[in-house]
Amino acid sequence: MPRFLLVVLMGVGALVTSWGLLVLLARRLPPGVLKDLAGFLPACLTLARRLRRDPRVPRRARIAVVVAGLWVASPIDLVPEFLPVIGPLDDVVAVALLLRYAARRVPREVLFEAWPADPRMLERLLGPPPARLPG
Repeated sequence: MPRFLLVVLMGVGALVTSWGLLVLLARRLPPGVLKDLAGFLPACLTLARRLRRDPRVPRRARIAVVVAGLWVASPIDLVPEFLPVIGPLDDVVAVALLLRYAARRVPREVLFEAWPADPRMLERLLGPPPARLPG
C-alpha cells in the first residue's frame, strides 16, 4: 500500500474516531444551553432533510434549507473547525440566517413538525410569531 494512502486512511480514521468521541461526550452533557448547542447542528441537518422533501415548503425556502444543510456538511469553512468555540460558529450563524429566511416562507407548524430537538430551541431561533392584523 502506498505511504500516501496509508496516511490518508489514518487521518480519516482519526477524524471519524474524534467525531464519535465528541458525540459520546455531547450525549453525557447535563441538560442546558451547552447540550442544546451540541445538538443544534445535527438537529438542523435533520430539519433540512425533512423540509427538503415536504411538499408544503415553497421552492425558495427549500433552496435555502438545502444550502443550510450543505453548509453544515461541507468541510470548507470560513473559520476552521479545530479552533475552540469559534470554529463551529460560522456554521451556526450561516444555518441560523438561512433557516430564518426559510422560516418566513414556511408555516411554523411545518417547521415544528420537522424539528427533531427541543421546540424551545427552534422558537429562540425563529423569534416570536408575526403579529396578526385584525380584520
